[in-house]
Amino acid sequence: MNILWSGTMHPGGKWSGVIGKGKLIRLTAMEEGANVSMLMYHARDLTERYNMPDTLKAQHTAHLTKGNVLMSDNGRALASIVQDDLGWHDPLGGYTTRESTDAQYGVSRYQELRNDWLRSGQENLAVELTRNGLSTRDMSPVINWFSKVYCDEEGNMHFAEGHCAAGQVVTLRTEMDLLLVFSNTPHPLDPRRTYPSVPVKIEVLPALPVDSQDHCVNFRPENRRAFDNTWAYYALQS
Repeated sequence: MNILWSGTMHPGGKWSGVIGKGKLIRLTAMEEGANVSMLMYHARDLTERYNMPDTLKAQHTAHLTKGNVLMSDNGRALASIVQDDLGWHDPLGGYTTRESTDAQYGVSRYQELRNDWLRSGQENLAVELTRNGLSTRDMSPVINWFSKVYCDEEGNMHFAEGHCAAGQVVTLRTEMDLLLVFSNTPHPLDPRRTYPSVPVKIEVLPALPVDSQDHCVNFRPENRRAFDNTWAYYALQS
């Protein structure tokens, strides 16, 4: 399929934009050890956004992979994961802050280092939210693509080192018109003491129409209900 648009998020970089429904969003880790934090909103009504608790509860999971649907707080399917090389992406770990970034990688300031200063996920996401008419009060749980976090029997969270290899890909399909916000910053549980330098490619392509046999629609009964809610929304909009 023809690529409609592509770009590269460099280490510490960020990106936001509106992508219409019926598109594929392909993320590629250009080197090993990538992490991209993502926020997701309904572009036509920014008060509707990705709901992490409902997404995980409805699909009986604590991680995301092919077949999973990203659900909104209105019970609709915002996007689906249609292809995944890794088998596990983290919806629980959150994003880095200025304080955690300084503590782990050393204090850095724009005034001294200019574009080589070490950015945090919280700062990147806040900037892109402001550019799109939102603010820090609209921050919500992120999905950390390319990262794996698992819990032991005592409930302690562990970061899986070496989970993401160079060239691995995850592809989303947009089920609604979406505002997406990305931050290419380290996972807050990544133990590395050197700030990861992993470019990530973003590509947008047309998606095939969704039919009743679609894998994501039928992955769980709750997914079908979320799709029904989305289809009803667009039926009333046309």
